[in-house]
Amino acid sequence: MNKAIANMVKVNTDPGITPAGTGHDGVEWNILGHTYWMKTEGEACFSFETLDPPGTFVPPHIHPTQDEFIYVLEGRFDLYLDGEHHQAHPGDVVRMPMGIPHGYYNLTDTAARAIFWVSPARRLRELFDNLHNLGDPAEVVRQSALREVHFLKPEDMAFDPLKLSV
Repeated sequence: MNKAIANMVKVNTDPGITPAGTGHDGVEWNILGHTYWMKTEGEACFSFETLDPPGTFVPPHIHPTQDEFIYVLEGRFDLYLDGEHHQAHPGDVVRMPMGIPHGYYNLTDTAARAIFWVSPARRLRELFDNLHNLGDPAEVVRQSALREVHFLKPEDMAFDPLKLSV
C-alpha cells in the first residue's frame, strides 16, 4: 500500500465497544464544566462523547487543519456557525469545515449530550490532556492556540451567542 495512504488510514485503537458515558481505556476529561469521554483515537479521526450541563458553552473558535462534526444525542445546542445562529436537536448532524468559525452553547435548563469527531485527529487528544481540570479560561485559550485551535476575540464575532433570547 502507498505509504501516504497507509498513514491516512492508520488507526491507533483496537476493535471493541466503548459504552455510553465512558471513555476508551477509561479516558475522561473535565474541561470548564464539560465532561468529555474519548471514544476513538487515530491519525485520521478522533471522537469523543460530551455531557454539557445547562449554561455551559465553547465559544467561537477555528480549527485551521480539521473538519469537525457533532451528532446530537440529547438536548439542544445553540450554535455559532460561520457568523450565523443555528439550533441542533437530537438526531441532527452539525458540519463545521476547517477554517469556519464555530461554537456551541447549552442555553437550556437540561443537560445536552453529543458525539463529536474531528478529521484528521491532529493534536486534539494532546489539547484535551492539557486542558483537563484547568480552571483558567485564559490558559485554556493559550493552550488551545498552541495546538491548532484558535478562539475568536469578542469583537471579531458577528453576534454574542450568550445574548440570544431562545
